[in-house]
Amino acid sequence: MLDLKLIRDNLDPVQATLNLRGGGYDLQPIVALSQQQRQLEQERSLLQARSNDIGKQVGQQMKSGAKPDDLAVIALKDEGNQIKAQLADLEPREKELKAQIEAILLTLPNLPDASTPVGKSEDENVEVRRWGDEFIPQNPDILPHDEIGVKLGILNFERSVKIAQSRFVTLIGAGAALERSLIQFMLDQHIQAGFVEVLPPILINSASLTASGQLPKFAEESFKCDRDDLWLTPTAEVPITSLYRDDILSDADLPIYHCAFTPCFRREAGSYGRDTRGLIRLHQFNKVEMFKFVRPERSMDELESLTQQAESILQALKLPYRVIALCTGDLGFSAAKTYDLEVWLPTQGKYREISSCSNCGDFQARRANIRFKEAGKKGTQFLHTLNGSGLAIGRTMAAILENYQQPDDTIQIPDVLQPYLGRETL
Repeated sequence: MLDLKLIRDNLDPVQATLNLRGGGYDLQPIVALSQQQRQLEQERSLLQARSNDIGKQVGQQMKSGAKPDDLAVIALKDEGNQIKAQLADLEPREKELKAQIEAILLTLPNLPDASTPVGKSEDENVEVRRWGDEFIPQNPDILPHDEIGVKLGILNFERSVKIAQSRFVTLIGAGAALERSLIQFMLDQHIQAGFVEVLPPILINSASLTASGQLPKFAEESFKCDRDDLWLTPTAEVPITSLYRDDILSDADLPIYHCAFTPCFRREAGSYGRDTRGLIRLHQFNKVEMFKFVRPERSMDELESLTQQAESILQALKLPYRVIALCTGDLGFSAAKTYDLEVWLPTQGKYREISSCSNCGDFQARRANIRFKEAGKKGTQFLHTLNGSGLAIGRTMAAILENYQQPDDTIQIPDVLQPYLGRETL
């Protein structure tokens, strides 16, 4: 959530920065509502001051010997009752204005950081670096991951339609074992790097989705339980954000690093083409997430280290990838700056997203009301949050099935996974 005071005091520069995202966001309505709210607050303040003054005058007159039915006392009490009625009328009007302001604030995305490349669409994203070109396979006969997975009997899409519908997969035998091995390997790597594992609820309430920035904007992309205020989590970022919702942490508590494995659920409305096949864009998929709660002045450095931690998984698996800095027009709703990691998929002849590492600044902390207090200082301040996939498991499996595919249609298992899987090939 954007800071209302920041908008009021710096309207033109905030509007200009917001415009870099595209989308036609207009801050004038919220400024107008804020002015009305401040006028009501000023009016209420004056009325309360007058009410307090009347109370003092009545008390002084009564101490001086005045009777309750004296005309002067009655006049003061009548004026006090009128003021109370006016204050009672102001309260719901203020509450309504506050609700309108908050409703608009919840629809406004985060402001891009000054270091985020300016651009209108993904075509203007900036490549930062590549790794692993020497691991790009030269076999011209590689089968797409979904075809080789079905051929090996480790992926079954047809039977999954019986169980659910299209865009789901059942992993069988070594496929299930490979998925489980990837999850454990990633968690082990992140825990070794200082992340504390959590296993949060998969069903989450609306407040949690709102705190992370998923609601109200992405309601149509999420699966909801009709009988309860519960949703299937789209990413572990959502429940982890709310672990400390409405908390005031100590400065000594920071930074807090968490990692979590969860199934994730997304409608993926509007996707088309090859992404409707295979493991790239499923309604249900597994992911290991990294999350950080940090001091504001540390968040950009923490983004770099978070991205490098995600990269370390790809490097350990020897999967070719590149790092992309998203431009302002392609930035996620809650992010101020984002690096996408894209893994090489040979059959598509291009890099595809496998991780997104974002610094959200204080945007989510404001929505979730997560603050920290420095020792010896008055007041509190909002901390900064960061999140990153470490990694999306299905897409990692897809990359392994293609990049490690042999001419005889077997799959060589990456060295680091062999102790987990207990085999060298599929």
